[in-house]
Amino acid sequence: MMDNITDISQIKMEVLKKTAEYAYKGNLLQMADQIPFELIPGPKPEFRCCIYREREIMRQRVRLSMGKIPAGSHYQVNDGTQVVHVISAACEGCPIARFTVTDNCHNCLARKCIKACKFGAISRTDRGAYIDKTKCKKCGQCVLACPYGAIVDIQRPCIKACPVDAITIDENDLAMINEEKCINCGKCVVGCPFGAVSDVSMLSNVIDTIVKGESPVYAMVAPAIEGQFGDVPVSVLKAAIKDLGFKEVVEVALGADAVAVEETGEVIERAKDGKQTTSSCCPAFVNFIEKYFPELKENISTTVSPMVAAARFIKAAEPNAAIVFIGPCIAKKNEALKHYIGEINYVLTFEELAAMIEVKEIDFSNYADIEEKATKYGKGFAKSGGVSNAVMQVAKEKQCEIDIKTMKCSGIDECKKALMMLKSGKLPVDFIEGMACENGCINGTAKVKELMAGKRVFDKYADNKNEEVIKTVNDNKLNELNIHRH
Repeated sequence: MMDNITDISQIKMEVLKKTAEYAYKGNLLQMADQIPFELIPGPKPEFRCCIYREREIMRQRVRLSMGKIPAGSHYQVNDGTQVVHVISAACEGCPIARFTVTDNCHNCLARKCIKACKFGAISRTDRGAYIDKTKCKKCGQCVLACPYGAIVDIQRPCIKACPVDAITIDENDLAMINEEKCINCGKCVVGCPFGAVSDVSMLSNVIDTIVKGESPVYAMVAPAIEGQFGDVPVSVLKAAIKDLGFKEVVEVALGADAVAVEETGEVIERAKDGKQTTSSCCPAFVNFIEKYFPELKENISTTVSPMVAAARFIKAAEPNAAIVFIGPCIAKKNEALKHYIGEINYVLTFEELAAMIEVKEIDFSNYADIEEKATKYGKGFAKSGGVSNAVMQVAKEKQCEIDIKTMKCSGIDECKKALMMLKSGKLPVDFIEGMACENGCINGTAKVKELMAGKRVFDKYADNKNEEVIKTVNDNKLNELNIHRH
């Protein structure tokens, strides 16, 4: 199923599969403590120093798969919506020596590194300079002073991966996430080579809801799903996913079409008044604006994300539905918990969907197409530039007299540059599309295919016969929805 398996992703997948297996059987609570022993039977360890640490890591991952935070987690702030957490038992294996003397040290007479250190952490030996880790305060002056560049600064991978400096190291050399800074983008989850950072799962909750059968459960699939499960179009994926226990499967691309129409109208009206608009579909981008550019919050489109628009489409037809969004985005969990807890019941990632598919032994070749209803522009929201393209298409369909100028930002670094220019009044565009993940949602932090492999299939099926966005929205009665944020 997954072709980008590393040891970390395999470990995570095995835990999710066991969780899904027992959740479908209805005995997860009874079997949860047994899962680490099933996956790590022993007596020899598989990937750590000993089976006891391995089993503890598995135990913490089982907690995450059941919607619980890892035991012992500590954060500076906690409002209940943080979805990215540190597994301390796994983090303890990470190398902690930040500043290191390499073989390039020539044991020179100038001893500039020793003179630069104000804490007496560096001494001279016959083999070269030596840094006492107990005295080092990580100021970095030795790196700047060495004429040979013999001292290197090795950042912890999670810190290096985080685009907003939300991760620090505590007194026990464990990574710690500052929720006041974290935008829940999931970059640290992907970046940690020890699998010590992961996201809370709603997998068992979803399956419990399906098994109990008290409410009809609807799945909403993000447009980025095409390309994630082989050469399979969304029309077939919809049919297969229904067999996991969902009453219906709805394309979030339909919500994207509705968002495109509503957001374009907003962009046009603001542009007439000389005001600029930023997109609202990427929750990590919205979090980034709210936390780091609060003076630009008024620029964020008041239109909801496609996920929420699709949920309201379902609720309009079946008010008692339990709604599950499925996508490549960890930040969507944060968005749902933070703002739409009454509208979107659960959020699953493609990783979690893959676990359900494997447990249920779904074979896509056994399924016939279910009609697709969204346009290629709604599907295009999955790629960087797709939202801008949709806005331009709707403006064309509206025969807008204003020449709307758009800008796409792929990744937080590009978003930051654009927002700084917007803040200073030096960005000559009407609409700024922001995506926290480079290349867009097809490169989301919870995807199951490598970018290029997934992109090839996505591009193959992205062109849909439906091209008129406004007509599609009207035909599906999406124009009757209230899709503005509360």
